[in-house]
Amino acid sequence: MTAANSGRHPYLDHPSTIAFAHRGGAADGLENTAAAFRRASGAGYRYFETDVHATSDGRLVAFHDPTLDRVTDARGRISRLPWSEVRRARVGGSEPLPLFEELLEEFPHARWNVDIKAEPALVPLVDLIRRTDAWDRVCVGSFSETRVARAARLAGPRLATSYGVRGVLGLRLRSYGIPAPLRAGAVCAQVPESQNGVRVVDRRFVRTAHARGLQVHVWTVNEPERMAALLDLGVDGIMTDHIETLRTVLSGRGAWA
Repeated sequence: MTAANSGRHPYLDHPSTIAFAHRGGAADGLENTAAAFRRASGAGYRYFETDVHATSDGRLVAFHDPTLDRVTDARGRISRLPWSEVRRARVGGSEPLPLFEELLEEFPHARWNVDIKAEPALVPLVDLIRRTDAWDRVCVGSFSETRVARAARLAGPRLATSYGVRGVLGLRLRSYGIPAPLRAGAVCAQVPESQNGVRVVDRRFVRTAHARGLQVHVWTVNEPERMAALLDLGVDGIMTDHIETLRTVLSGRGAWA
């Protein structure tokens, strides 16, 4: 068990390093589809990472990009399209886009790390978590610290949140002994190994996060050597597109739960 695995929020209740299936395991090209999450679940994953956008009529879609163009056979900005149109798009030409509510229902034992990709998705997501009583199953994050802070204010202390870019910067500065403001209430820092050529995750950063009761989850790590190096630093979670690779690395260390 890593130093921060006794985290105060039930979302973090896991006996060893948390393995996140990033977009369900995006390496097969069917990212953020029910098929991808079924595959990850079948491989033994309990934690999934996904993203949400709201359609023009307020339906919450599990999808990364603001537009359908990159990974589906359709075109258009999700926020400008009704669900009746978005639902006809197919990822990889075969798999439909799921509503996040459908994923919560299909995988009742899974825990979800949800990146709010745009402001219109914020209120529908908080409302969905409240309506489904999914407080222990969802951690909300965003690159925008302002957006996550607003979600936390709307939802209250039952909502697990991670730091946005500004929060991660504050934690990095504190790791060097430089005073910096940090939002109260976050349960984890979810970070890249490096950003713009600057190292983010090192032993100092992990130690500082753990001292504040925060877990450190690193994205998106696909090479076994990088996974091993991060585990040696004591990180608490790894997000990967290559779900078999991460499972193999963790199993080899006796850390696959």
